[in-house]
Amino acid sequence: MNQQALLAMLEHFHETRIVVLGDLMLDRFVYGSVERISPEAPIPVLAVEREWDMPGGAANVARNAASMGARAILIGVVGDDACAKDLGTQLALLPTIEPRLMVDRSRPTTLKTRYIADRQQILRADREQRTVLSDAVAERILSLYRQALAEVDVVVLSDYAKGVLSESVTRAAIATARSAGKPVIVDPKSPSFEPYAGATVIVPNRPELERSVGQPCHSDEQVTWAAQRCLQQGLCEAMVVTRGAQGMSVVSADGVTHLPARAREVFDVSGAGDTAVAALALGLSARGELVAAAQLANVAAGLVVAKLGTAVVSAGEIAACLTQYDGRSDYGKLFTLDHVTQLSRSWRAQGLKVAFTNGCFDLLHVGHLSLLEQARRAADRLIVGLNSDLSVRRLKGAGRPVQSEVARATILSSLKPVDAVVIFSEDTPLSLIEALLPDVLVKGADYSLDNIVGADFVRQRGGRVVLAELVSGHSTSSTLARVAAATVS
Repeated sequence: MNQQALLAMLEHFHETRIVVLGDLMLDRFVYGSVERISPEAPIPVLAVEREWDMPGGAANVARNAASMGARAILIGVVGDDACAKDLGTQLALLPTIEPRLMVDRSRPTTLKTRYIADRQQILRADREQRTVLSDAVAERILSLYRQALAEVDVVVLSDYAKGVLSESVTRAAIATARSAGKPVIVDPKSPSFEPYAGATVIVPNRPELERSVGQPCHSDEQVTWAAQRCLQQGLCEAMVVTRGAQGMSVVSADGVTHLPARAREVFDVSGAGDTAVAALALGLSARGELVAAAQLANVAAGLVVAKLGTAVVSAGEIAACLTQYDGRSDYGKLFTLDHVTQLSRSWRAQGLKVAFTNGCFDLLHVGHLSLLEQARRAADRLIVGLNSDLSVRRLKGAGRPVQSEVARATILSSLKPVDAVVIFSEDTPLSLIEALLPDVLVKGADYSLDNIVGADFVRQRGGRVVLAELVSGHSTSSTLARVAAATVS
């Protein structure tokens, strides 16, 4: 499928809704440095510098879906403990995830603690219980799941072998979803794929496929044979096999497609499968063909392994990656953070002044155009920071944005004053400003210097802050209010 069709699919990600059922966990990262070996045993001593908690397992699938602009209902089990509270705190930061969780006091919330020194993981410690759920808890989970089915387009079963997706729960979840006409994507952990029989798509990694069929799966031919064997057994309608450095293979009744890996540098594979499954689910939810959805999943996985920790990607990052590989001499104006940082550094090395401004730019209007033109006149190049869909929803509410981040970035990229667009997911652009080191920071005159994010940083470096003149009577909020009033009348 051509890149424009893939970009068009991405634009619909913010309209999609999925349900994720599976094993929840809290991923804890302990960062530090190692400078000596313990005198007590031949082991490194980690001098702890900071800790970082993230949603893991099925929760990370939902988190990736939210980061890509979708809405997700998350169903699973937690314990009655501090980790459950920490996980709840993390999920509360993601307004497009709706947790519907069951508390089971008989088991702890799964906690994976990774110890990392100088970007290298040196130890992982797991706190978990793998026994299957009691019949009462399992029935309650299935009840929550059945209620959610009417609200979603696609089902994801995220199996981490922690007990939630027992064979009986899995079979019931698949049968109920298929009866409701909902496709089911399974991220498997069972040694046998038999419990997933009836799934629409199973997404194993290479070792999982090898365990299931009892044969090596190193070559394209071996992967194809193994996947087709699963299809012939009626276990699923299609299989998408993630193969690390060898990319991804899509096998269905329609044929076989092998997609080369997109990652150029790998820092951490933690959660890469979750990212791929989430992107695949959103692609299918957006009514994309399986191979096209797998292409987006392949790009997303390539992006996430270049990040440290249980990371996520946005639809805008996927779009930026696609536009860089579309075969044109002009790669467009939408960039990932790494690439726009390099671009900014290159411009400054040429003696060019770089300006930066940011915003949601939901419905482009005269006021936006005036701001961008004034910003471009303030320097030789203009970089625009664009709030992601998830960021806009946190700032503006559930009804915003009206247009997806990909659509908004595409429109901005088409404007003559704009030289580069980069999407950011934080509530403020401070980290982006600190990475780009702009010479000029531009905001509307409705701001004061005291409340412009990044103003102090830019001025401390010898840069300047410009307050752009406003065009009265133009704002996205007032435009939407007028549309709403006209609709009511």
